[in-house]
Amino acid sequence: MAKNIEPTLKLISKYLKLDRAENFVIPEYQRGYSWDITQCDKLWQDIEAFITSNASDPYFFGTIIVDCSETDKFSLIDGQQRTTTFLLLLKSLLMQLNEAIPKVSDDEESEALKAGLKANRNKIMSILYKAEDEDIPSMMKDYTKTQNILILENKSINELFPNEVKTIVESIDFKTSEQNVYKIPRKQKDNKYTNHFRNFKYFFDKLGEKSESQLNQFAKIFLEKCQVIEIRSWQIEQAITMFNSLNSTGMPLSDADIISAQLYSNAGENKKSFNDQWEYINKLANELSSRKIIDIDGVLQQFMYINRAINREYISINKEGKESVDVTTPGLRRYYTDIKKELLNEPLVLCNKLTKITDIWNKIKDYPTVKLLLKCNENAKLFLSGYLYRYETTEITEENILDLCECLLRLFTVLELSDAGYSSSKFKTFLFGENIKLVDKNISIDTIKNNFNEHINNNWNPDTISDAIIEYEKNLLVFLNEYVYAKNKSAKFDFAENVNIEHIMPASGRNLTTIQRDANIATKEEFNSIVNKLGNKILLEEDINKSIGNEWFKTKKQNSINSKSGYKDSRYGIALALTAYQKDTWTKDDIDTATLKAVERIVKFIFDK
Repeated sequence: MAKNIEPTLKLISKYLKLDRAENFVIPEYQRGYSWDITQCDKLWQDIEAFITSNASDPYFFGTIIVDCSETDKFSLIDGQQRTTTFLLLLKSLLMQLNEAIPKVSDDEESEALKAGLKANRNKIMSILYKAEDEDIPSMMKDYTKTQNILILENKSINELFPNEVKTIVESIDFKTSEQNVYKIPRKQKDNKYTNHFRNFKYFFDKLGEKSESQLNQFAKIFLEKCQVIEIRSWQIEQAITMFNSLNSTGMPLSDADIISAQLYSNAGENKKSFNDQWEYINKLANELSSRKIIDIDGVLQQFMYINRAINREYISINKEGKESVDVTTPGLRRYYTDIKKELLNEPLVLCNKLTKITDIWNKIKDYPTVKLLLKCNENAKLFLSGYLYRYETTEITEENILDLCECLLRLFTVLELSDAGYSSSKFKTFLFGENIKLVDKNISIDTIKNNFNEHINNNWNPDTISDAIIEYEKNLLVFLNEYVYAKNKSAKFDFAENVNIEHIMPASGRNLTTIQRDANIATKEEFNSIVNKLGNKILLEEDINKSIGNEWFKTKKQNSINSKSGYKDSRYGIALALTAYQKDTWTKDDIDTATLKAVERIVKFIFDK
């Protein structure tokens, strides 16, 4: 008889600790490791906020579904990204603990701290190397004894770097790991590393900023207070069915559910009015959510940010008499039901404020600069809504929000190009401090613009940003390049929801060998290093791109979008300009030239030149 499903609430340290013969498996059908600095930064912020809260209850990191149908193999049906990231975090923590322990003196005053650091180190070694207490001294003396101890077997056919976790976990120190990990050919700086190593390095650097006592506290909290629900199934079909079910139904009550229930309870004789208004907010938020603009939890979050800024709740005065910004942010439920529970005593008053936020987003949802900003970074919403809240909805126009949108665009573009996460003081601390001014209608947009300009110019230089753009291969800057191009030409800018990214020199498809030869590109490696550069990518109507993506450049120049085979009559300025290009071929040199032009215009935009 098949075993029953077995859900267990476990500390992450217990979930990851396996017997010698056991290991996790990432199945063949799973995607490759895709978490990047953005997700790791969010994970880091969650842990830091939990530590700061001094909460007595453990912190919950979600559900993980494991197929146990094969003996001693724990196949990850749901949770492979988190599991991989937890292992990378633990390894970075182990390295920092090994560096911290010798720095702590052996006197009586430091005895407890040193013991704590060693205990946490030993606990991590028991996870990563399946070490018993008696194994650890010999492993510390002879690090080769930590080699070839399998904890995560990656069978995914989509994973390009299946041995990367093993390489990192088996490295004795950071320098060794940096030397041994895979280097992506023809990439520069951090771009040459995999997501595995970049995320590992992110955690290592973050932990390196902590004192020995802070490091000990972090390790203790993560190992002893952070939990997951591990659901074990002994039939793979059952496990996958359960994964699909848990992701479509049976979800726990959201923060909005809890908050609206308390508002309803406090509405008294105004329950009908409350219901009508909440229904309006919820319906409009759902419509906006379908376009990935804002949902009901986002409305509540944005009002929390606005209210905290208006009341200067996170600003204090330090010993030098200067303002200090605390970026620690409470959870929604705690803010509304505990910290500022008086907000729930006047349901209709709060609903009016939430209605204003949803109405604002409904009004600006099709503004081109807003659409571009929302593609840039989710966090931009928090500060744009703070600024717009100073206006009545009827007062808002594209023109009077343009300056603030561009300020945020410039800063979040720098974030896109930076290895620092959003939680860095250059971003989050600055924006929290600036939000005090954004919500204050007495502070002019010129003052705010000057603050952004000064901050960007004081913290980054054009050469560094230029280098990052030259190496950039993702798609966000393709949109920004089109925007700045149109801005410089005093032309209209907008983009459709189904806009496509067109590779001028095709990235794949028929005629590719011929096109590669005509573009003076000698090898496949050289082709791969240049085809995704910013200068080779433009915005184009979706149906056009699919029709002509693999045709000759001359054909693209000469034909119209109306025949679905060319750039003529395109709504996008750069595509239209290419129809008058002086050559009928598009080579490596043309891509480099176009890239440098894009770099120049974007750098000028970022530094407001």
